[in-house]
Amino acid sequence: MAIEKRKNNAGKVTSYRVEWRVDGRRWKRSFQREAQADAFRSSLVAATRAGESFNVETGEPTSWARTERPSMSWYAFACMYVDLKWADASAKHRAGIAYALTMATFGTLDHTTGPYEPREMRTALRRWAFNTKERPNSSASTREILAWVEKHSLPMSALASPISMRAVLNAATTRLDGQRMAASSNRRHRVILSNALNYAVELGLLDKNPIPGLKWKIVKASVQVDRRSVVNPAQARRLLSAIESQRPSGKLLMPFFATLYFAGLRPEEAVDLRESDATLPDGADEWGELYLSGATPEAGKEWTDSGDQRDKRGLKHRPEGETRPVPIPPELVAILRKHLNQNGTGPGGRIFHGAHGDVLAKSTILRVWRKAREMALSAEEYASPLARRPYDLRHACLSTWLNAGVPPKKVAEWAGNSVEVLHRTYEKCLAGDDEIAKRRIGQVLGSRAWGRIGDEQSPTPVDGQRQPDTDA
Repeated sequence: MAIEKRKNNAGKVTSYRVEWRVDGRRWKRSFQREAQADAFRSSLVAATRAGESFNVETGEPTSWARTERPSMSWYAFACMYVDLKWADASAKHRAGIAYALTMATFGTLDHTTGPYEPREMRTALRRWAFNTKERPNSSASTREILAWVEKHSLPMSALASPISMRAVLNAATTRLDGQRMAASSNRRHRVILSNALNYAVELGLLDKNPIPGLKWKIVKASVQVDRRSVVNPAQARRLLSAIESQRPSGKLLMPFFATLYFAGLRPEEAVDLRESDATLPDGADEWGELYLSGATPEAGKEWTDSGDQRDKRGLKHRPEGETRPVPIPPELVAILRKHLNQNGTGPGGRIFHGAHGDVLAKSTILRVWRKAREMALSAEEYASPLARRPYDLRHACLSTWLNAGVPPKKVAEWAGNSVEVLHRTYEKCLAGDDEIAKRRIGQVLGSRAWGRIGDEQSPTPVDGQRQPDTDA
């Protein structure tokens, strides 16, 4: 078995071809990357050393395509898996599955140079092949690309080989620039791929899921919020003032951001907030309340059943139809009352809307926020992680509640989190938390007039009388 470098007229390597013989017949398979070719060659060598028989019709080890299993390409299986998950998955999860399977597919191709650019193939896979709703509407040129992918993707039985499976997992967890994905994306894609392979076992395409058997370093994703990203009250008010000063959307959007900061809502929850969900008393010092019943995350109209940019969902981590009450301080009550009096409501009675009366778009939210950071923060603060995302206002709110002494169980109830997540994620976010802890420790240590730790003299109590020496 050998690997041949294939070059064009300019001498540039275009592919790597593995050649081997079975019963006197020569077989070839080309790969875009040398590592892929080497992995395939190694899997053939491993099968030979294990004494496996080879299929003279395919040139492959018989274990890669056992006669009792149905024959199916990775591409056809991936489309089937997408269709299985479509009805019950949220729009954002649909898009996430499509992206993970698209990247994995490049690890299954036996010849990735082909007549198409990688970008064309990625778009065809993610936008059309792995989208149950849009697949029938793909163009003729897209269908040609997908037909080529199906022809050149490995059979599912080949994934029983650890070397082939590792190549697929590597592709699924590698970014377009060749770097390994961030820990959270890495873990998410690995889970998606593993779930898909469990379905392959259910269909009889594989004996077992090969991923758990791989020696794979699982990078742990940090769930602790970077405290440097969390604003204090003075910084938050500077940002809100900077938002309000912007034209034409500032006065409309300032109350939206204020709701994230003073009530700890997720952005997609605030976008879905209706006037009927808010209790806003007239008294200057009275607290109000919000009753949350749903969220509308933005996923893209190609992924939603309705064709809208935002997908209507229930509250995160809660059963469908369950609500969540959140108290709001008098300052936010006044902001929301003024906003509704001056601007009215948007589509469906939504409290927050765009300048033209439409549903608030994510692009508008991010544009206004970026400009507010430039206006409100110093150069040093702007270059730091401080308030990098609108979501950081929620982190600041929950941290403020905790540091104010609100019981974690109550904070978790208002925030829509578990107490475990709350402790793990939010408790140490607010700037100054360390100083509070140090001050409390200092108060305890300072309650006794003992000598400095490390002094040779025996400790002296408050009344000045030396303690008698005692044996240990």
